[in-house]
Amino acid sequence: MTHSSLQPLAVLLEQAERDRDDALSRQRQHEGRLGAARQQETQLREYRSEYQNRWNQQFRAGVTMTLMHCYQEFVGRLHGAVDLQGQQVERLGKEHDRLKAEVLAAELRVASVRKLIERRELALLRSAERRDQKQQDEFAARSAWNRANSQQAAGL
Repeated sequence: MTHSSLQPLAVLLEQAERDRDDALSRQRQHEGRLGAARQQETQLREYRSEYQNRWNQQFRAGVTMTLMHCYQEFVGRLHGAVDLQGQQVERLGKEHDRLKAEVLAAELRVASVRKLIERRELALLRSAERRDQKQQDEFAARSAWNRANSQQAAGL
């Protein structure tokens, strides 16, 4: 890509690659947040399940009403926390999908610019080949003309 007419495309390619790299970086960072949110949701669900199982055993032995109310209040909070975390995971999942689409679009832009550069380089190469062929044809024609004139001058 040494031809000066390709310089603006080189700049465009650099920008497209930077945009793609930025999008990839944002996606990777977001994947970390999404993974942590999923892990936290799993931990909350497991804790809720263990807590309910433990108290179910305790209830068989009998508990006071006050203790039962405390249990119900805490389990209600656990359900709320699990639901909230599930919503967070869902929101982060949608954002992840959006970021994946953004990365894909950026990759397509990079590929498009590269293809355009490739086509322009090919067109420049063909143009140079035609120019070289034309020069060779002109040189051959001049040489033939000069030989013909030299032979005529020698024959006179």
